[in-house]
Order: sequence, then C-alpha cells, then structure tokens
Amino acid sequence: MEDGLIVKLDSVRKIYNQGQLEVTAVNSLSFVMKKGEFTAVCGPSGSGKTTVLNMIGGLDVPTSGRIFLEGREIEKLSRTELSAMRRDRIGFVFQAYNLMPVLTAYENAEFVLNLQGRPEEEKREKVRKVLEEVGLAGLEERMPNELSGGQQQRVAIARAIVTEPAIVLADEPTANVDSATADSLLDTMEKLNKEDGVTFLFSTHDQRVMKRARRIIRLRDGKLESDEHK
Repeated sequence: MEDGLIVKLDSVRKIYNQGQLEVTAVNSLSFVMKKGEFTAVCGPSGSGKTTVLNMIGGLDVPTSGRIFLEGREIEKLSRTELSAMRRDRIGFVFQAYNLMPVLTAYENAEFVLNLQGRPEEEKREKVRKVLEEVGLAGLEERMPNELSGGQQQRVAIARAIVTEPAIVLADEPTANVDSATADSLLDTMEKLNKEDGVTFLFSTHDQRVMKRARRIIRLRDGKLESDEHK
C-alpha cells in the first residue's frame, strides 16, 4: 500500500436488520486517509458517521466492501490479530469518556501499556509525558469522579495516544463539555497533531470541530456528499 496511507475504505456498505426492516447506515463509501491528517466525518444524526469510525476501529463489520488499516484488510484478520491491532495501532476517544471508575487518571492512561506488557520504567515515562501534554500534570492520582468532564476527556485522550497509535478515532469528543472546554480540548488535539504528527479522525456535528479540521468528509444517508480539503 502507498507510503503514508493509514486508512482505505473501498466501496463499504453497512446494513442493519431491524425486525423486518433493513437500514443502510453506510452506502458504497470510499476514501483514504494519510498519516498526519486532522479530518472530520460530519453529517446529521443517522448519517452513518459513528458507524464509519466503528468499522475502521474493528468494532463493527461491514456488510460488503473492504477496509484497510496500514495496508492490512481488517476483515481478513483473525480475532487475535484484530485485538492486537486495536490495542497497538488504534486510539479511541468516546463522547462518554469510557474511563474505568476504580482507576486513577494515571492508571487509566497506563491501562493499554499494561495490556502490551511494557516495562515499568517505559510505562512511567510515557504516561507522565502524555498526561503533561494533555494538561493533567499534578492530577495523576485523581479518580475520574474527582475530575471535571473536560479533565476526564483529557485522560481519555492521553490513554488514546500513549501507545503512539497509527490513528486516533474520536467519536463526538466535544459532545459532553461546554464551549470553553471543547475549545481547550481541540487546542490539545491540534497541538498533538501538529507537533507529534498524531493522525485524528473525528465523527462530529460540532461546528467547532469542523472549523478546526483540515479535511471534512460529509455524509448524508450513509453516502458521501462531499470531501473537502481546506
């Protein structure tokens, strides 16, 4: 696969069966993403944007078509290979944060490194660095319920980037925070993208995210409506 190509969707369709009804969530969608992009998939509710992220992340399976991550076709991976790819090559940021309530900010950020079996010294260095990068230095020992919504989302971002993944998939990451916090989170993610080369793909209908994105893929009824590079 072409150098620098992170994601490729080739005529991807996703159909859900709801009782007697078939719902086409994604319809013949094709696009590619390269390393270092800061891209938003946009569209109204039900346009298929979250489904697209879930399929790229291996959390959902296309009905037809093919999805490649770093040149590997996701559908052809074994369950073990897919788990390893999700663990090592994809960072996830969800609108509901999805932090473990019994773990501190530090432990949440460290979690995937533990799954990878990284040495203690390496884990310490990486976690301290990313928590500082996302503005949480000094809050390492706080539990999620002792953090604001914006701080919890920063922990989620730290957890997503600590493994240096090929891509971070961020599903409506500003949905549950106020405007000032959303701008601050976007500042952080933009800085990680520009300074560290972290590749981001957002699903969003937030104008603040769209304004920052350097590429906007618009969906309507599961189909590609436009693909605009700024």
